[in-house]
Amino acid sequence: MNYLEQIRKQKPLIHNITNTVVANFSANGLLAIGASPAMANAPEEAAEMASHADTLVLNIGTCTQSQVEAMILAGKSANKKGIPVILDPVAIGATAFRTGAINQILNKVDVSVIRGNAGEISVLGELDTEMKGADTLVDEIDPEVAIHVAKNYGAVVIATGKTDTITDGNSFTQCKNGVAMLPYVTGAGCLLTAVVGAFSSVSIDLYEASVKAVCSYGVAAELAMEFAKGPGTFLPAFLDVLYELTEEMVQTKANIRELSLKGE
Repeated sequence: MNYLEQIRKQKPLIHNITNTVVANFSANGLLAIGASPAMANAPEEAAEMASHADTLVLNIGTCTQSQVEAMILAGKSANKKGIPVILDPVAIGATAFRTGAINQILNKVDVSVIRGNAGEISVLGELDTEMKGADTLVDEIDPEVAIHVAKNYGAVVIATGKTDTITDGNSFTQCKNGVAMLPYVTGAGCLLTAVVGAFSSVSIDLYEASVKAVCSYGVAAELAMEFAKGPGTFLPAFLDVLYELTEEMVQTKANIRELSLKGE
């Protein structure tokens, strides 16, 4: 399936309840690939907005109790409509409030995809992982941990790091596309979560959609680095590449390995 072509054709509405640091970048990134972003986080309208959307993206980055309430209301509305819910558990484990908020969402909302860095997914897997704000000292994850989290929550899990791992609990894919510049751009992971939401909106196969989203995002980053000198020039170059990205460009540079739990 040509996901990028379908996104540009269908222009899916991606409802983001996200953090204040990345809202602009996430909206622009979604527009660049052809999706239509909605950035509504008030509890008074969250459920209604989700009922109009094609995917709901929940990002806990700068959460408040009011925003958590909005996420739960929107999540229940999305579940009722039958659209994917994508969760980014930013910095889970860093504070008791944040960890509790994420657990509230996971207990009350049927989450379709969980996208976090290796440290965040490790915390969800109940490993003792040190979080430093939204960052982690872990840049690799044992695929078995991601598989455990996927089975535990009944969701596709994406653990990003030096090597990205995507799993549905039965199979897993490792992706090595991407560049070292991404961690120097605030919200790079958050935009990936939103892009996963866009890919998920045009397919019923959320595992395949997640693999394609992660690979496409990594390839776009590699192409952007051909024009960038540092974080300041990387960001606009990255948005430009997302706008111009094609399935053929992704296939040419894709560096992925698909496995089952029984081996390759």
